[in-house]
Amino acid sequence: MALRIERSALLGPSGFEPVKRNDLENLEIDLVLEGIYQQYGFDFRDYARGSIKRRLWRRAYAEGLESISGLQERVLHDQDTMNRLLEDLSINVTSMFRDPEFYLAIRQKVVPLLRTYPFIRIWNAGCSTGEETLSLAILLREEGLIDRTKIYATDINENVLDLAKQGVFPLDKMRDYTENYIAAGGKTAFSEYYTANGQGARFNESLTENIIFAQHNLASDRSFNEFQMIVCRNVMIYFDRSLQERVHGLFYSSLGMSGVLALGRKESIKFTRHASAYEEIDVNEKLYKRVR
Repeated sequence: MALRIERSALLGPSGFEPVKRNDLENLEIDLVLEGIYQQYGFDFRDYARGSIKRRLWRRAYAEGLESISGLQERVLHDQDTMNRLLEDLSINVTSMFRDPEFYLAIRQKVVPLLRTYPFIRIWNAGCSTGEETLSLAILLREEGLIDRTKIYATDINENVLDLAKQGVFPLDKMRDYTENYIAAGGKTAFSEYYTANGQGARFNESLTENIIFAQHNLASDRSFNEFQMIVCRNVMIYFDRSLQERVHGLFYSSLGMSGVLALGRKESIKFTRHASAYEEIDVNEKLYKRVR
């Protein structure tokens, strides 16, 4: 006689069918991100799912684990594992004067606006290890604006902020940085801004005198000042639509009238609820001025 198994016998003890593999993976990701938020206050729940999944698995494999659930247990009970995961989840791809055309546009189209202010506050959100922040400081010094400017450089990751404060970068990157600087309209020898020390290049401390480095989480923290310029490039491409909307609202409430918002080339204010509040300064370099 053929064996017949009732469907109810295949269900779990509560009568639910086991979830499919992909659904289970998504459930694991939801749980670990919620756990990180509850335990440490870092909110990655609305980051783009594909990017987050890759980074979680990368850390799981590096820790010798075979599941996201295993990573969750390790992260929630071990601060060192959380620190390593935070390095993976943070976006730290940067270089000095990256996309030189962007800095040329700043010199030509934004600096004239900044000159109209007696005091300038700039927020560099997602500053990573500080290359972009120092590039802005050099540009503002050459344009005669640094003495009346305060740059607030923020990132979610305290470890990269510590590196940014040091202002030391690999010496072998200086050739590329010099080429970027020249293409960005640099007005002197780039080597005047740093001192070679072993395998590192230490940038002059005078460049960081008007920079405040601080931890800030775009996903959960509030506005903390009014700014004449906000620079947040190549960060929101890793956020989902709802988090992008939240961050655009944060920037809008933080930007003074006629203030400038600078985004990455793959980012835009189009289709956001604040799009009509801006006019384009440079369509290619994603520079916008708040007009309402």
